Amino acid sequence: MSAGDLLLVFLAFAAGGLLKGAMGAGAPLLAVPLMSSLRDVPFAVAVFVLPNIVPNLWQYWLYRRSVADPRLARGFAVAGGVGAAAGTVALAGLPSEVLLLGVGLVLVTYIGFRLLNPAWHLARARATRVAVPVGILAGMLQGATGLSAPVSLTFLSAIRPSREEFMATASLFFVALGLVQLPAQIHFGIMTVERFGYSLLALIPLLLFMPLGGWIGRRLPRDAFEKLVLALLAALAVEILLDSLF
Repeated sequence: MSAGDLLLVFLAFAAGGLLKGAMGAGAPLLAVPLMSSLRDVPFAVAVFVLPNIVPNLWQYWLYRRSVADPRLARGFAVAGGVGAAAGTVALAGLPSEVLLLGVGLVLVTYIGFRLLNPAWHLARARATRVAVPVGILAGMLQGATGLSAPVSLTFLSAIRPSREEFMATASLFFVALGLVQLPAQIHFGIMTVERFGYSLLALIPLLLFMPLGGWIGRRLPRDAFEKLVLALLAALAVEILLDSLF
């Protein structure tokens, strides 16, 4: 990678750290599309594996006592791991153009749902019943495109948890995905020595900028921050769809 590309990857993970620090989740939404447009989807998904495991493991440990429904949280996480395995098979077998198009469509779906259904609510009892199929679907998206937010974060937000419970449940889910993705990617040759090195280095900007994101999140109104993120994601989605189609 050129020095300019390395700078862009650093900025992508710094932006992801800001988002995760402010909202408790969502770092791949900024980092994965940008890396996909610079290199390809397998590179982006592989590089994000360690940044998906390490900060989420730490975050889950901090907020683990805030999980109000352990059955939902554990079922969602285990199902996500199963889905991630299937998604990694797709990542290994599909053409890069198809995967890039998938990233763009996932972003458009997420943006559209957030704009059309900002107050969507899901009762706890129903959420527990559907946690496994939703987790599998979200895990498949994460394994294949690096982006599960249209399903995972929308689902968790809909049950209206406290900020601490949201962070704990989401973190457990992403740790489970990462622990499945890493050996699966090694098996299929997606995770190379070079990409593992980049994945380690990516932890630096992510962890450095998470505290700043937390500071911003406590001061900037959540609605304003989410609108800013959606606008940035829309620009990335347009660029990715154009790159994949033309």
